[in-house]
Amino acid sequence: MSNFLTASIGRKFIMSISGLFLMMFICVHLGINLLLIFDDSGELFNLGANFMATNPLIKIMEPVLGLGFVVHIIWSFLISFQNYKARPVSYDKSNAGYSSAWASRNMLVLGGLVLVFLVIHIMNFYYVIKFDTHSMGTAEVGGAEMHDTYSLVAGLFKASVIYCLLYIVGGILLGFHLGHGFWSSFQTLGLSNKSWLKRLQCVGKVYAIVVAVGFSIIPLYFLIKF
Repeated sequence: MSNFLTASIGRKFIMSISGLFLMMFICVHLGINLLLIFDDSGELFNLGANFMATNPLIKIMEPVLGLGFVVHIIWSFLISFQNYKARPVSYDKSNAGYSSAWASRNMLVLGGLVLVFLVIHIMNFYYVIKFDTHSMGTAEVGGAEMHDTYSLVAGLFKASVIYCLLYIVGGILLGFHLGHGFWSSFQTLGLSNKSWLKRLQCVGKVYAIVVAVGFSIIPLYFLIKF
């Protein structure tokens, strides 16, 4: 088992599994976040955020999710370093576009930029929601009292054009990263014949566009309306 994990195929397998797990989380996270633009009262988003914060299954999955992020990040650097050692002489950049797409050749850079965006996101929202709840207000929804997460998130977008633009850029970068990562993960797991690969690449593009547009439209909504 240890030999498998240290071998190139083992590292790529771990990257694929952790990546697919994170992509499922992104779908759930995007679905909850889109509630921000469907109800300006904040009730829908507060209900969604409260469900995520209090559901026992979600609480169990949180450390698993965190581990997934850590594993995916560490393994991406390990694989990139391994590839660099295997090709110490740079290839001809004039022909690079013919051999692979731009996103596939810059996955580490894209991943690094997404990581910066993730850290900012954690500092702005996740840390406050998990560890600084006394700074948040409360809201009553359907007779139940809960943290006013809507005011925290919407307040930041309403107050800062810079943060809105930053989150738009973050959503686009995430889309580029996922566009290659989606089908590449399945390819590593064995779905690499031409028929399946073309389908997965198509689905990957659609998924990446949905994620990029979905996350970008939220700050755009607050920029335009407020």
